[in-house]
Amino acid sequence: MQNILLVGGGGHCHSVIDVIEQEGKFAIAGIIDKKELIGTDVLGYKVIGCDDDLIGLRKKFSHALVTLGHIKTNKLRKELFEYLIKLGFTLPSVVSPLSYVAKGASIGNGSIVMHQSLVNSNAQIGHNCIINTKALVEHDAKIEDNTHISTGVIINGGTIVKENTFVGSGAITKEYTEVSGFIKAGSVVK
Repeated sequence: MQNILLVGGGGHCHSVIDVIEQEGKFAIAGIIDKKELIGTDVLGYKVIGCDDDLIGLRKKFSHALVTLGHIKTNKLRKELFEYLIKLGFTLPSVVSPLSYVAKGASIGNGSIVMHQSLVNSNAQIGHNCIINTKALVEHDAKIEDNTHISTGVIINGGTIVKENTFVGSGAITKEYTEVSGFIKAGSVVK
């Protein structure tokens, strides 16, 4: 099992920890968070450093994942992803064994597919994306980089969700639409 660093120790990290433990492909080596949190515990895993320590930690660890969420903005999440790439970390895709990703679908680097989500045939998930719990990404949909598809969202077939978009919980898109920006929870996007 490869060791992996999780960068960001808040609520999204809690959910990611569970997915990684269930998937069983990585051993969590520690959490990277704010300097004042070093030595504290996140669901049984130690905060072993802050962003300033990543250069040194790269000498010891090859894999990392951004576990900072994307609610108000994804600016820091995107910057961390780019910084980890620049440092030479491998950012794997992580897929819950309680979800389903169809043959022919693709999941980009640093993206996570959470529990009970479905990514259907020929769907494309970009890099550094969150496909949250119980989300549905239908056939031929394209989710561009740095995007968060929240809990219970339905992205219908052929929809394109543009880079850096946040789609709130329970939102639904009409098929073959283009979505961008901040989509409020419960919205129907035509």
